[in-house]
Amino acid sequence: MRSLVSFFGGAVAMALVVGALAVAGVIDDDAAPTSSAPPPSPTVTAPGKGESKPSGAPESVSDIYKRVSPGVVFIQAGQNATGSGFVYDDQGHIVTNDHVVEEANTFDVRIGIDTKPIPAQLVGKDPSSDLAVLKVDPNAVKGGLQPLELGDSTALEPGDQAIAIGSPFGLEGTVTTGIVSSLGRTITAPNDFPIADAIQTDAAINPGNSGGPLLDGNGRVIGVNSQIKSGSGSNSGVGFAVPVSTVKFVVPQIENGGKVERAYLGVRNGDTQDLSGAIIGAVVAQGPAAKAGLQAGDKITKIDNRPITSSNDVSAAVAARKPGEQAKITVVRGGQPRTLTVDLGTRPDTAGG
Repeated sequence: MRSLVSFFGGAVAMALVVGALAVAGVIDDDAAPTSSAPPPSPTVTAPGKGESKPSGAPESVSDIYKRVSPGVVFIQAGQNATGSGFVYDDQGHIVTNDHVVEEANTFDVRIGIDTKPIPAQLVGKDPSSDLAVLKVDPNAVKGGLQPLELGDSTALEPGDQAIAIGSPFGLEGTVTTGIVSSLGRTITAPNDFPIADAIQTDAAINPGNSGGPLLDGNGRVIGVNSQIKSGSGSNSGVGFAVPVSTVKFVVPQIENGGKVERAYLGVRNGDTQDLSGAIIGAVVAQGPAAKAGLQAGDKITKIDNRPITSSNDVSAAVAARKPGEQAKITVVRGGQPRTLTVDLGTRPDTAGG
């Protein structure tokens, strides 16, 4: 059983604590120039339009904040809930968390600093990735929209710089910094399915940061701040972001009201103490795993020859497949290995579905 984590995108005074049981189915600044001549001034271009600075002239966090903050969004969801988001494109799409918007029907947003609220519409949501998309009229945004540039979460390494911008406790335009603490974490989505490959960071994030961007040392979005590990519901130095690789996969499918279909195995599993596999705790009745003969107590050691050492690995392996594909699942049962072929299904709307 994983440690407790908290969603924090609703009313800033409240954070829901949820358990993380995997349900398979799923800057650094360069050294300063040694020359006595002053370094060249950064050449700033519009976010998302190319390189933000020339080689050899790293931006400070202050520079990044000034450049990026016009594309960060404060979200008022209903009367009481607040959260964060960021401008995704010049058509008016705004990315945020599903749990920020899930209990509201009306939305007002403020884009950048010191702007008046404008109405937004919910055009798409995907609880399985905790992502949602709002849309505003681009003509209603004073000064025009400034989309943020998307980075590459697959190229990250622990220790890379991480910058979070959002509205913790309703305090708009707050920036915090830290590092990428770890990669490949699994967190729990609002519908209780696992979100694979989450980014762990020690950049301070709190209730109200939900949906805001986690940036790399060049000011590019590498994730969407989504959860914290906390006993109190506030920052304890362990936060989690949905990776931008998931954003790139999900948002184009939901921004016009579409739905994401994912592969589904249909087991609940946990880790072994020696990380020698993932133990199946329960098999969903009439699910793909059950039909293939998988049983509670089986230890999954491989999926399609991909070594499995933990339940996180199961989530990632299934998430990489498509509904209808076959997967070969190697398990140990009664001390003996065996390989079963599973026809992967389509993930239901909720983990209990």
